[in-house]
Amino acid sequence: MNTPQRALLLSLHPRFATAILTGDKTVELRRQRVAVPPGTPVIIYATSPVMALTGTARLTGVDTAAPGPIWRRHHTSCGISKAEYTAYMDGATHASALLLEAPRPLSSPVPLDHLRATSAFHPPQSYRYLTTEALQQLVAGHDAADELLDQLPAPAPHTAPPHPLPVPPSTQTGPLRSAALTASTASR
Repeated sequence: MNTPQRALLLSLHPRFATAILTGDKTVELRRQRVAVPPGTPVIIYATSPVMALTGTARLTGVDTAAPGPIWRRHHTSCGISKAEYTAYMDGATHASALLLEAPRPLSSPVPLDHLRATSAFHPPQSYRYLTTEALQQLVAGHDAADELLDQLPAPAPHTAPPHPLPVPPSTQTGPLRSAALTASTASR
C-alpha cells in the first residue's frame, strides 16, 4: 500500500472531536462523497469554543452510499441519534462514513492563534488536505509539534533539477555572450 503524502484535516464540533479521541466514536459522517485512501492520517480540529488541533486518528476506509444505508451500517459507531442524523442528512443524496482507528489526543492542543502565527490559516468548514510541509509550518515551535508530525509520513525528498552545464562563451548569444567573453578574456 502506498503511504499517503498528505493528511486529512477534519473540523469537528468539540463533542465529536472528544468522542473520536476517547474511542467512543469511530465513524465520522459527511454529506458528500469523500474519496480518501485507507491509511490516511487524520488531524482533528475542534471548533469553537475549543478552536484547536486536539488529536489524530487514522482512516481505515470510507463507505459512501445514500444516507439510509449509511445509517443502517454505521449508526452504532457515529455518536449521534437518529434524529440528529436525519436533520444533518436532510437534502443530501450521498453520505460518506469515514472509518477511523488509532485515536491519539495531543498532550497539548495547538490553538488557532498558534496556527495563524505563521500563515493565514482558516479552519475548513468540513475537511481539507494538508501536506506534511504545511503542517510543519503550522505547528512549528509548539509543544505538540513532534506528536503531530510523528503521525505523518516523511515528506517526499525534494530533488533539485540537475545543474546545467556551462555554455562556452563562444556559443552564447546576446548580452550574456558579451559578458561571458569579457569575463573569459579578463581572466587570461
